[in-house]
Amino acid sequence: MNWASFYAVISGANRNSTGIGRIWISVLFIFRILVLVVAAESVWGDEKSGFTCNTQQPGCSSVCYDHFFPISHIRLWALQLIIVSTPALLVSMHVAHRRHIDKKLHRLLGRASPKDLDLIKTQKLIITGALWWTYVISLCFRIIFEVAFIYLFYTIYPGYKMIRVVKCDSYPCPNTVDCFVSRPTEKTVFTLFMLTVSGVCILLNIAEVLFLAAKACSNNLHNTGDSTIGSWISQKLCSY
Repeated sequence: MNWASFYAVISGANRNSTGIGRIWISVLFIFRILVLVVAAESVWGDEKSGFTCNTQQPGCSSVCYDHFFPISHIRLWALQLIIVSTPALLVSMHVAHRRHIDKKLHRLLGRASPKDLDLIKTQKLIITGALWWTYVISLCFRIIFEVAFIYLFYTIYPGYKMIRVVKCDSYPCPNTVDCFVSRPTEKTVFTLFMLTVSGVCILLNIAEVLFLAAKACSNNLHNTGDSTIGSWISQKLCSY
């Protein structure tokens, strides 16, 4: 997979994010994508060939490997990164929608010069109105996806540890055989590191939700008009 293109797409989708959002994208790239590409893929590169069982029965090692490792860590992490980053595209589509409406308004007002249209493309939008809801919902989806994958890892690999020796009695193994995992300690360290970074990303997303909520409440309280919660929600929903 071309992770550089993936990072370019996600960075473009987060151009209108808050400062915490920019920290999140930096953590995602440095501590997750780079670690996955530079180090983790080489550690798990021999996971199938390095998994050996003390039997010569054809197919036994493959069946045991599939039983204890139903999905590769690398593929699961790649899937996690893609799914966790997908909600950012919702914000990107909403921003594109707002810019399309702004262009139509400029044309109706007779301000459709190339300079004005280019300014619409490059200006950073303020996270308010319906865009605020889209952004917060995308953050909630990120949190849900991160927690779901952490739980999935725990379900597949209890304790997040790589066992050194596993006992397998699946067919076609002639009896209970011992199978040995290559570099279990190193793989455990990488697993714990990636899950820790995932936890940091969850905290950053929660902090960003709280920041946006606090900022919205603060703006509403300083508003000279009606400052009820109902009017604030109505304002958020009605603004495009």
